Amino acid sequence: MNVEEGALFGRPPVVVAPGAVLVPGWLGPDAQRELLEACRGWATGPAGLRRPRMPDGTPLHMRSVCLGWHWAPYRYSRTADDVDGAPVKPLPDWLAEWARTGVGDAARLDARVCRRWQQYAPDAAIINFYDDDDRLGMHQDREEDNAAPVVSLSLGDRCVFRFGHPGGRGRPWQDVVLHSGDLFVFGGPSRLAFHGVVRTIPGTAPPELGIRRGRVSVTLRETGLTDRATRHVGTARN
Repeated sequence: MNVEEGALFGRPPVVVAPGAVLVPGWLGPDAQRELLEACRGWATGPAGLRRPRMPDGTPLHMRSVCLGWHWAPYRYSRTADDVDGAPVKPLPDWLAEWARTGVGDAARLDARVCRRWQQYAPDAAIINFYDDDDRLGMHQDREEDNAAPVVSLSLGDRCVFRFGHPGGRGRPWQDVVLHSGDLFVFGGPSRLAFHGVVRTIPGTAPPELGIRRGRVSVTLRETGLTDRATRHVGTARN
C-alpha cells in the first residue's frame, strides 16, 4: 500500500481537485481479498446489510452496512435503528490504520488533503454494496462534526465516480473510473465537494478477487461525535 504501486501498472496517482487524490492500485490482491472477506462478515446480522432510506421513505440505490457509528440519512447513532436496533459493529483497529496510512500517502501528493495526517483517527465506516444497476446520486458528506478527510477504498467491479465541487451538484465535475484496489481521499478544500457513483461497469472485477458480480466501497471518516451525542443534519444542508 503505497503511492508508487499504481504507477507500476500504468495508472499514476492523480490530484483530481485541490485536496482530492486518487491513488490507483493502493490495495494489492491479498489486501483486497482480506477486506472483501471482512465486508462479507460485517454484512451479516445483527446490525447487518440493509437498503438505506431517505426520511421520506425513498430507498437509495445500493445496500449498506456500518461500523463504529451507524449512518442513516441524515444522522449517526450507535444502534442500527433502521435495521434491527442492534448495536453497530465496532470499527477494527487495522482498518482505521489502513485509512490513516492512506491519508498520509494522499497528503504526500497534495498537502491540502490533511496537514496533520498522523492525527487522523477515523471512528466510522460505511460499506456500500452495488449491484449492476445501482448508483449513488450527487451528495455531500456533511453529517460529520469536523473537517477531517474522507477515505474511500474500492473492491470488485469498476465504477464511474463523479467528483464535483462544494458549491452545488452542477458542473464542473470530473468523472473518474475507480478500479478494485483504488484509494480515493478528499479533504481540505474538497472535503464538502458533491460526489456520487454514476454507474458500475459489470464484469470488470479482477478474477483473482473471487467476486461474482458487483462493487463494494468502504469509506472511512471521523464523526467528531461522542457516545453522549447523536448527530442530526437537516435535509436542507444536502
